[in-house]
Amino acid sequence: MNARKEPESVGRAASARPPLVRELLLVTALFLVYKFGRRLASGHTGAAFRNGHEVWDLERALRLPGEGAVQSLLLHGDGLAHAANVYYAAVHFPATVAFLVWLYLRRPVHYVWARRVLATVTAAALVLHLAFPLAPPRMLAVTGLVDTARVYGPSVYGPPATDGLSNQFAAMPSLHFGWALMVAVGLIVTTRARWRPLWLAHPLLTLLVIVGTANHFWLDAVVAAVLLGAALVLLRVPRGPSGGAGRIVRARHVPAGRRALVGAGR
Repeated sequence: MNARKEPESVGRAASARPPLVRELLLVTALFLVYKFGRRLASGHTGAAFRNGHEVWDLERALRLPGEGAVQSLLLHGDGLAHAANVYYAAVHFPATVAFLVWLYLRRPVHYVWARRVLATVTAAALVLHLAFPLAPPRMLAVTGLVDTARVYGPSVYGPPATDGLSNQFAAMPSLHFGWALMVAVGLIVTTRARWRPLWLAHPLLTLLVIVGTANHFWLDAVVAAVLLGAALVLLRVPRGPSGGAGRIVRARHVPAGRRALVGAGR
């Protein structure tokens, strides 16, 4: 009986996996639309700086800890600041791609769910970037913060006036944090190891990095978390075992006598 269930479970998982070519085209199209949308949001320099000062004042009114408290930790040594810049530049996108690839191969049903959640959060972020352009704290003299990427390297941004590849006035919400938090949530939901809450170290470290490098305000991360929470409410986690066929394989090693007793009890 268990032997018959195993191929059925594997077959269901395979049938739930979307066609690879279609997924590659879809994800690429979503990425290009997002990049194009970010370019539409660029150029609002005056509004971005005004909004930046308002966010800074709001954080002080809310008595949030100053971003400088985190940055001061990074500035104790050039190596730490450089490592934070590398993390900001090199981990965000590859970690999210690796997460989606793993889900596609091992948890196809959850892959579709995670892709939809990420797409929803990213689309909502794009709307906010268009409606509320925001200069990051590293551009505001009032913050007294250092642009660690420019001083210690590496930097993913050029001078705002000539940077044609990115919109530096799209600080709120922080997709660095929103995507990192979704990666942690997705891995906690789809894995069964006792230590899986440790995946939350990824968004926590990302939060410290984006704030310490002066690329984002605290509120940028708060808004990203709210958007993710709303997306998770709208797009519920699919029902089904997170362990998939692995749990059924382990059931095959239960002694025959015990399986008989369990079957009789049913």
